[in-house]
Amino acid sequence: MDLPAVEILGVRVHAVTYAQTLDLMAAWIAQRGPHQIATVNPEFVMAAQRDARFRSVLNAADLCVPDGVGLLWAARRLGYRLPERVTGSDLVPMAAERAAREGWRLFLLGAGPGVARRTAEILVRRNPGLAVVGVAEGSPADSEADGLIEAVRTAEPDVLFVAYGAPAQDLWIARHARRLEVPVMMGVGGAFDHIAGVRRRAPVWVQRIGLEWLFRLITQPWRWRRQLALPRFVWAVLRSRPGRHETFHV
Repeated sequence: MDLPAVEILGVRVHAVTYAQTLDLMAAWIAQRGPHQIATVNPEFVMAAQRDARFRSVLNAADLCVPDGVGLLWAARRLGYRLPERVTGSDLVPMAAERAAREGWRLFLLGAGPGVARRTAEILVRRNPGLAVVGVAEGSPADSEADGLIEAVRTAEPDVLFVAYGAPAQDLWIARHARRLEVPVMMGVGGAFDHIAGVRRRAPVWVQRIGLEWLFRLITQPWRWRRQLALPRFVWAVLRSRPGRHETFHV
């Protein structure tokens, strides 16, 4: 599939929809071989300005979905268009629904104690027939890598969701992709917390008007340092020149 992409502050972001993302996942599962999806938001882009390794991982990922209204605005500002916001928190339940229909096998890795297991139980209850073939907490520490990789390989999933938070989850996937041998691997941040009810997500109407960041700041005030990335992102985009607009075959 040929997908257009725009470069925003040196980070490639694909112009993709939810439907296209799920179709790509299906194609990669049929093909086998490891593929990485990154859910890029303004915080990712600003972190990539400071961390060359993280920027390299994002630009090498097979798919970078636009997880954040700020990216849609930035693309318009630079003269391009991203069709819709594609969030990890929405992709996980959507992928689970399709997995139940098509027989995909899921593995959930990361999040806090018991959260991945609770998430698996909820997804299976919502999607009868869904095969969640493994859950694990662990951490992205190198000392735990061998055991976690062995657990994933033994379970033979088609899709691996990793909830270690960025950039740890994306770096971990990239570092171990060949050993994991999972067709689709995606870092999902706080998606398990949202599904399991550990953390509230902004109401849909708040998401639609682009103020989910404000909801997070109000309900999770300890995130204020992370939220500083947003005005920095806006200022950097306003000062930047249009990035490259290319078509990539994925």
